[in-house]
Amino acid sequence: MAALTTRLTGYAPFALAALRIMAGLLFLAHGSQKLLGFPPRERPAPELLSLFGIGGLMELVGGILIVLGLFTRPVAFLLSGEMAVAYFMFHAPRSPFPTLNGGDAAILFCFVFLYLAAAGPGAFSLDERRHHRI
Repeated sequence: MAALTTRLTGYAPFALAALRIMAGLLFLAHGSQKLLGFPPRERPAPELLSLFGIGGLMELVGGILIVLGLFTRPVAFLLSGEMAVAYFMFHAPRSPFPTLNGGDAAILFCFVFLYLAAAGPGAFSLDERRHHRI
């Protein structure tokens, strides 16, 4: 078991990068749907300076930055807060159970982004390239 743990530890930066990239892609899809109508949605796009518009902008731009691994820690921290606010403002009032109130994705995004804020971007990030140049 120790040999397996040692062997897998070397893959941690790559697993972290995979988590970062997939979370960013999923998150930016939420923003592109809200702001750009892709993929198509039933409701019209929110006004840009409304709560939903600002959330969509954070999701779109923040998702792109997370995918690229650029300014990962501060962006992930802000997005984690956005998801906490979204959960408690829009999901929790519907029901105390995330599976019933539709907030399970918001909770998961919140904690994935909180982890990225603490752990950093992992491999294949622009942050990593910037720090190697300095």
